[in-house]
Amino acid sequence: MEEHDGIEESSVRLVGSSVGGGGGTGSESRWVDGSEVDSESPPWSLLDENEAREEYGSLRRRLVKKPRRVDSFDVDAMEIAGDHDHHAKDQSMWQTFALAFQTLGVVYGDMGTSPLYVFADVFSKVTIKSEVDILGALSLVMYTIALLPLAKYVFVVLKANDNGEGGTFALYSLICRYANVNMLPNRQQADEHISSYRLKLPTPELARALKIKETLERRSSLKTLLLLLVLLGTSMIIGDGILTPAISVMSAVSGLQGEIEGFGTSAVVVVAIVILVALFSIQRFGTGKVGFMFAPALALWFFSLGSIGIYNLVKYDISVLRAFNPAYIYFFFKKNSTDAWSALGGCVLCITGAEAMFADLGHFNVQAIQIAFTCVVFPCLLLAYMGQAAYLMKYPDSAERIFYDSVPDALFWPVFVIATLAAMIASQAMISATFSCVKQSMALGCFPRLKIVHTSRRRMGQIYIPVMNWFLMTMCIVVVAVFQSTTDIANAYGIAEVGVMIVSTSLVTLVTLLIWQKNLFVALCFPLVFGSVELIYLSAVLSKIKEGGWLPLAFASCFLCVMYTWNYGSVLKYRSEVREKISMDYMHELGSTLGTVRVPGIGLLYNELVQGIPSIFGQFLLSLPAIHSTIVFVCIKYVPIPVVRQEERFLFRRACPRDYHIFRCVARYGYKDVRKEDHQAFEQLLVESLEKFLRREAQDLALESNLNEEFDSVSVRSRDSGAAGVDGNEELRIPLMQDQRLEEAGTSAEEAASSALPSSVMSVDEDPSLEYELSALREAMDSGFTYMLAHGDVKAKKSSFFVKKLVINYFYAFLRRNCRAGAANMRVPHMNIIRVGMTYMV
Repeated sequence: MEEHDGIEESSVRLVGSSVGGGGGTGSESRWVDGSEVDSESPPWSLLDENEAREEYGSLRRRLVKKPRRVDSFDVDAMEIAGDHDHHAKDQSMWQTFALAFQTLGVVYGDMGTSPLYVFADVFSKVTIKSEVDILGALSLVMYTIALLPLAKYVFVVLKANDNGEGGTFALYSLICRYANVNMLPNRQQADEHISSYRLKLPTPELARALKIKETLERRSSLKTLLLLLVLLGTSMIIGDGILTPAISVMSAVSGLQGEIEGFGTSAVVVVAIVILVALFSIQRFGTGKVGFMFAPALALWFFSLGSIGIYNLVKYDISVLRAFNPAYIYFFFKKNSTDAWSALGGCVLCITGAEAMFADLGHFNVQAIQIAFTCVVFPCLLLAYMGQAAYLMKYPDSAERIFYDSVPDALFWPVFVIATLAAMIASQAMISATFSCVKQSMALGCFPRLKIVHTSRRRMGQIYIPVMNWFLMTMCIVVVAVFQSTTDIANAYGIAEVGVMIVSTSLVTLVTLLIWQKNLFVALCFPLVFGSVELIYLSAVLSKIKEGGWLPLAFASCFLCVMYTWNYGSVLKYRSEVREKISMDYMHELGSTLGTVRVPGIGLLYNELVQGIPSIFGQFLLSLPAIHSTIVFVCIKYVPIPVVRQEERFLFRRACPRDYHIFRCVARYGYKDVRKEDHQAFEQLLVESLEKFLRREAQDLALESNLNEEFDSVSVRSRDSGAAGVDGNEELRIPLMQDQRLEEAGTSAEEAASSALPSSVMSVDEDPSLEYELSALREAMDSGFTYMLAHGDVKAKKSSFFVKKLVINYFYAFLRRNCRAGAANMRVPHMNIIRVGMTYMV
């Protein structure tokens, strides 16, 4: 049940800035909103039209400059260098190279360790009987790496990022901005005015894009299908985060079996578990520190791969370079037929971790990932596989331990140590990707609330989620202890990797058609080329379901159920709140006293509604003997973009007539925004913003009563009683931003307003109703703030069908009880909290 959202942002109407008074700071301030990008002029009444446009244009250019003051309720991303514009911020060449170096330790560890097990798995399916087997397998590996990681991810998928963020949820949020496919019906027209909301201008292919958009928005089944596809991809990535550490560490440690006598499978499992515990224990130090610590080891690992590959090429058989001829792939399949198709399941392991290039994009940037892959990872991997193939040409019986057998004897122990470190680092790629995907899904309402630790003050994308970290560690230990074989784990690993790739291909194709608006032929070439290759690989790995391939499907099914259940319950709860919100007629009947005693103080009532009076407010009126003199409904809302600029974050309005002293504030955050607990700054900024909101409202009301009819369409409409729209269609306004630069201009909004008004209009400072409201606000502030939270239970209606009752009353209720509590999630102080219980029937 989606309600019509008639909320609009107000326009900037006055030149200059207003001097905060009363409880404010007394410094220059300004209003900013998303409509500054419009070419429409403000309604000047007493200025020449050309002069007004020229002066307004000059002011608009000044207003869009970055402010010095932090305008945030929770004082968040402004503290972090490269916050909301880090993707567009020009970085020096050395900074890019430094980031590229770090990607070796975070992004490419998984793909870099694939030479440990790829040929061993391939030739477990195909017996080496001639050089065609070796050259065909080598050619297949080389062109798989060139086609999927290089051509698909480096040159196409990385460009489909969402303002610097990657992963399946980043693609989903990008699609949600261009088509209203989000299942949670809290979208507002004002959100579209955020500067980073729209990324593309209309193109000749706009008609087709609009048709796709209308189809997606009209059919709820397509919305659900799209959401399930995204959740499936995210579940597969989390599954990768479990399987990657298991197979990488097991493959590295298994090298000791042929070197140390009596070192059996049990010993390999014990050592692998110890290494895994150490790996997950250092995650709390953050991606940046882990990346810098691991990057030198991975750089040495890639150097070793390339050097050993060249050594084997020169020493054993340089003729394996013939594998650059793709005809050997045909000969390979012609000779081995069904076995060759089965061997594809081992070949796909050479691109494991390719999805991390996109999922970990928020930790770095596109250029850094591209440089590292094309200049280091790609050539070193090709040399490593060619070197192993050259060794197999002379020693075909060494396929089972090809990596360690191809290492010169004198270098075995150094390479073993580096390989073990590289295996630990390989795990880092998917662990970091898992953290990123979980945070994105939490922000978009598709994952239970968990504690998130931001480990870097310089890059907000680097995060650590303790609960997920220890869960991944536990599951990795279980997988290693149960399977005790890299072959079975490899069968499972291939399904998870190919599944994620197919989801990414589907979403990027939709982005190409809907957002990039490319020619239809060009857009369809992407899924036809890459999708067909991935489907072939999927058909091969699915044949291994009984041999361990069931594991990622089980993981994905569990996470998909958790995520969809949370999203389903959250959407039903929101719709219930919209349906049961208090009517304005009832508020009018209660009167300005709200049927109780109003005592000095400010009550901050947190709820999820973007408009209307939440039903929980009625519970507070019934449960409390008195209510605060000033009430603010605070809605923390996540919009489908990575970061919301500070000056575009907050929307204010009156929720009731003026004498009720009830306001609404919608605080908009992107799924990547960092929020910090600082309730004192929150309270101070709230009062300052409210004071300036009231002053600006008074100016607008004074202007409205005297402007000509032609300007009525762009002025603020108001009730005779002074209410700024109490029917839910009133305008939302963004609060004031403080900017010292405007102080130097020597003008204020109040002076401009006074000069623009006829002499018969009362000055704002002389407005008795404004002074009364400001004094009441200061008195309420002096009495303190109280945070009002709902402790709600969600129950299915008795008339609901059995499955819905089971999902809502048990599964969703279990997730709500065990996720992060509301007070911690909202970042409110533990003092001065009032909770009221309520049951939502959905």
